[in-house]
Amino acid sequence: MQMSYFIKRRDVEPITHAGVVSYPMLTHAHGCVNGFSSGITCYTATEYLTPGVHDDQEGFVVIAGRGWAKVGDEEYYLEPDTCFIAPAGVAHALKRDPDVPYIKVGWFHGAIR
Repeated sequence: MQMSYFIKRRDVEPITHAGVVSYPMLTHAHGCVNGFSSGITCYTATEYLTPGVHDDQEGFVVIAGRGWAKVGDEEYYLEPDTCFIAPAGVAHALKRDPDVPYIKVGWFHGAIR
């Protein structure tokens, strides 16, 4: 079977836990190398959950909904077409605005040299 460079969210098994549904879309199985990966996550929690901290950098783009992101000590209101980055080793978390059902973001991890 040939590896595909393309994938649809409906073809990915979601990872769910309280207030979050995540779809890891692009991984080593799709040809990603050096720790690169990408996916889509929907946050329904209205409070920040346990922050993520990674050895690599993580970028985000807001696809739908509204909410907040906290990166280190900086907090920022999010709406569609907003991008941000969480540098390697910096705690980050997202939550939705209570006036909307969710905030959906695309994310990508990129290796640090």
